[in-house]
Amino acid sequence: MNIVVLVSGGGTNLQQLINAQKENRLGGGEITCVISSKPGVYALQRAADNGIKGVVLERKKFDDIASYSLAMKNLLVEEKADLVVYAGFLTILDETVCNAFPNRMMNVHPALIPSFCGKGYYGLKVHEAALEKGVKLTGATVHFVTEECDGGPIILQKAVEVKNGDTPEILQKRVMEQAEWVILPEAVRLFCEGKITVRDGKTVISE
Repeated sequence: MNIVVLVSGGGTNLQQLINAQKENRLGGGEITCVISSKPGVYALQRAADNGIKGVVLERKKFDDIASYSLAMKNLLVEEKADLVVYAGFLTILDETVCNAFPNRMMNVHPALIPSFCGKGYYGLKVHEAALEKGVKLTGATVHFVTEECDGGPIILQKAVEVKNGDTPEILQKRVMEQAEWVILPEAVRLFCEGKITVRDGKTVISE
């Protein structure tokens, strides 16, 4: 299966997918293209270093999200994407894209959805909100992408302990290392092995 990864920054989640691919942990899937919403980001360097095609589809060059989403959909079709993975991709695309790839686009979110999710909850803001609320557990969620931001069927979740003295930065690092980097490659593997079914808006995973 052709996996296309969407990025906007450093590409730490992309690196975990590349590592998993090298170790044959993607269920036969292969990362065939990395698309960035910004030029010059380190994620593109990671792709180049591993012989993976990198493409820039710059958000700033489009007047609105509708025209950008259409261009993205066309690019994904051109790249023959079987699975699209958001890995730190910070642009919310409209329904043009997810309707073209129903239950074939997944995102990793640094919280246990439905907590601390939706528009405006990204990056450190998620962890700031978790600490402000005083939760004892947070974590990460991999879910399918729908037109509702962070609202698609949940595929995998992993909890992470919140510790006394945590800052947003410390918590972000722990959530990445203990949850995001674990469940994202695993969700991709399950997808590529045909083990995820969506019924009534919920996923059923067969192992």
